[in-house]
Amino acid sequence: MITAPFEYHAPRTVPEALQLLGSLGDDAKLLAGGHSLLPMMKLRFAAPTHLIDLGRIDSLRGISQADGEVHIGAMTTEHDIVNSKLLAEKVPLLVEGARLIADPQVRYKGTIGGDISHGDPGNDHPALMLALDASFVLTGPNGQRVVKADGYFLGLYTTLLEPGEIMTQIRIPVPATGTGAAYQKLKRKTGDYATAASAVVLRIKGGVVDDVRIGLTNVASTALRANAAEDALKGKAINDASLNEAARLAMSICEPMEDLRGDAQYKRAMCGEMTRRALQTAYQRAAK
Repeated sequence: MITAPFEYHAPRTVPEALQLLGSLGDDAKLLAGGHSLLPMMKLRFAAPTHLIDLGRIDSLRGISQADGEVHIGAMTTEHDIVNSKLLAEKVPLLVEGARLIADPQVRYKGTIGGDISHGDPGNDHPALMLALDASFVLTGPNGQRVVKADGYFLGLYTTLLEPGEIMTQIRIPVPATGTGAAYQKLKRKTGDYATAASAVVLRIKGGVVDDVRIGLTNVASTALRANAAEDALKGKAINDASLNEAARLAMSICEPMEDLRGDAQYKRAMCGEMTRRALQTAYQRAAK
């Protein structure tokens, strides 16, 4: 189908984009990579009368390190994340996760900020952000505010991003020595959303779990953090018993919807299995 008519705007700076967003109000939508918004417009599920394309704002792209954090511009593409030497060295989990997003054509245009801001529980970055203890810089007419990923995702397509704000940067603490991480994703075919997926960041000290964060993809109306599973693992060795308990607790918070990828029981079981595998892989990487 063809989209409803709209006016196209291509600001060159964040202040210019904010001015447009403020003046056009609810009739405007921000355009990042376009992989979520444009299909919805073609199906007439969305019909904004103005599109504000962020693609020409150079300050919204790039990957750098500062003060023990990796900073990523919100318009940085998945392709750039996959090929970043800095991320491969400092935050390899993000590279691993980006490689599993869709296919190369999508990754050339899709952006990390667009993926996160959309609030789709099937997107991969939300769970990765929860596991990595990320923060987001949200810029609006009254300046910037920084919010944690944990608590940012409120529900289906719903986040803490307020009308008139733009996500401008993602900040990720560089994991400490002795940390391992993994993203395990079950999907039917290349380019598909996850049937279920689990992101794990795990630190081992003295042979036991010193710290762990677990994020879950596409098993509820939003990405989930498996707090009870994390608590059960802390101070424990990684073995069959602790893995089984963590998987059970991760499954207990899942509320998946039945679709072509499987029924709720199957998705819940696969969440447990992906969590188990991610924990095992993260532990092996932490032990090296």
